[in-house]
Amino acid sequence: MTGDSWFTVLPDGEAGRTAARALRPLATEAIEHVSGRPWLLGRWPHGTVTVATVGTARIAVIGRCPVTAGVLATRAARVRGVEDVERAVQGLPGSYHVVASLGRRVRIRGSASGVRRVFHTLVGEAVVAADRPDTLAALTGAGADERQLAVHLLHSPPLHPLDDTCVWAGVESLRPHDSLLIEADGRARTRRWWTPPEPALPAAEGVHGVRQALEAAVRTCTAGGGTISSDLSGGMDSTSLCFLAARDNAAHLVTLRWESRDPDNDDPAWAARATARLPRADHLVAGRQNAPWYSGLAHATAAATAAEPGAWVRDTRRLHLLARLMTDRGSRLHMMGGGGDELFLALPSHLHDYVRSHPFAALARLRRQLAFQPVPLWPVLKGLADRSTYAQWLAARADGLTAALPAGRHSAFSVAWGDDHPMPSWATPDAVRTVRHRLRRAAAGALPLAPQRGQHASLACVLAGGRGVHQIAQVMAAHDLEYAAPYLDDAVLDAALAVRVHERLAPGRYKPVLADAMRGIVPDAILGRSTKGEYSAEFHEGLRRNRATLLDLFDDSSLLARAGLIDPAVLRARLLTVHPDPTALRDLDATLGCEVWLRSHARRTAAVPTGGTP
Repeated sequence: MTGDSWFTVLPDGEAGRTAARALRPLATEAIEHVSGRPWLLGRWPHGTVTVATVGTARIAVIGRCPVTAGVLATRAARVRGVEDVERAVQGLPGSYHVVASLGRRVRIRGSASGVRRVFHTLVGEAVVAADRPDTLAALTGAGADERQLAVHLLHSPPLHPLDDTCVWAGVESLRPHDSLLIEADGRARTRRWWTPPEPALPAAEGVHGVRQALEAAVRTCTAGGGTISSDLSGGMDSTSLCFLAARDNAAHLVTLRWESRDPDNDDPAWAARATARLPRADHLVAGRQNAPWYSGLAHATAAATAAEPGAWVRDTRRLHLLARLMTDRGSRLHMMGGGGDELFLALPSHLHDYVRSHPFAALARLRRQLAFQPVPLWPVLKGLADRSTYAQWLAARADGLTAALPAGRHSAFSVAWGDDHPMPSWATPDAVRTVRHRLRRAAAGALPLAPQRGQHASLACVLAGGRGVHQIAQVMAAHDLEYAAPYLDDAVLDAALAVRVHERLAPGRYKPVLADAMRGIVPDAILGRSTKGEYSAEFHEGLRRNRATLLDLFDDSSLLARAGLIDPAVLRARLLTVHPDPTALRDLDATLGCEVWLRSHARRTAAVPTGGTP
């Protein structure tokens, strides 16, 4: 178990004694049920947990939320049972867990995006929940489920609904839209707490809600005063956050931009326009030559703090450098623009829905998109006519794991439920069989995240982004820097996802909903940007400078190879091949994340004893 921030949730009954005995020596913080039994045990920074008690009810909000104990107590007076706890936190901005204890029953949930996650396992006779799976794995002595890592080789994070399977054996992951109810006797069950809004709101009507939600989300970041920091790449997402923070004026702002290796990348020019209009902020430009992709992997330990493998590992050195640069300047919280693309763009799959409701407008949009991204028309039209359910699509994915894309098919422009790229060429037949079996099993009765393909795609991307932020936030916490993604706050999701999917795009405009929401906050000249930075040069430089390290990671000592999941000779051959663009090695990041994560946990400390007080 790490010494970083963590918390556990115990039932209000004798069944939780075994876990409590094991956790007490490790915890620096403890909050009891009204009964006096241990409820929350763990380690967390001051100000992270807000607790209110009303009668026999006790409610905790854990995370980034400005609510005070007094206000929370007033809200808690509305609650009659653990099932209606959401009434106490309805409308509260930020990103947080909600934990309640009432009538000897306990309820916990995270955030809808998965930035705040919940895991649970059986300890003794009771289900115990936590915000980190390694905490629970240490209690039970569980190791990594190497078969589940095979699924991460195809997609990391895995496809829905395989994404709710934890990589720690015996530890379960709660789906972000579910809450966990734990009875006094230690039994537990799940109940849905969040449903995505129907995307039925015209953009003109939805803009106001998006603006209000984003303003409130950024205020939760600046509310503590002091100094905060933010990415300022030059893109619309991070730029909007910086102007919102500067406008609020509650905290001093430090911005960070990474130099680009590509002279044709226009991010620096747009970032310069933004910094010129933010004179009260401090602006820092960091050289990418100090932290190219794939640097710092040989001695990477950051992955040991993450819940699961993640593609972010390629940025190990950059993340450590970011934390040092920002904390050296006094920052207590760093904002990033993750979630903006997921909420304010629409993937090609939305055309499958749009062509059924507005056929002529959809075909005109398709013609415009194909003019900028030329792909053969016939496969796209065939995809538009396809009526496969999500379950049928998953089954087809299982059957096609080793098949190359058909001639004329471009995975980057697909109107299907998701992309259909195959398993990496270095995956072993055993790994492929494992993934195929799990996909087929998951396909039986699988439902999409939303009935519409476009909204499903947006939600799938939101959940993938949320898991990434969850992992990186754990890395940043080890440096005493809070990591925030305001676009992935629940209130922002509700506002943005309510807008009609096809209206998230507009001819000649980039992210029109976000641009209109930021009108009057971000200068119009900056909102008029219609381009997006491209980072192929960073891939090529990182691979050139760190190819030897990558080859060493995937030699005969590779833990993925020892687990029978990859053929290191095939992967090494691919690393030694010249690749004209990053898509040729699109699977490298997921494989790298799994390998580094396994190595980081190879020397785990012995399991925490659970039979008595250590």
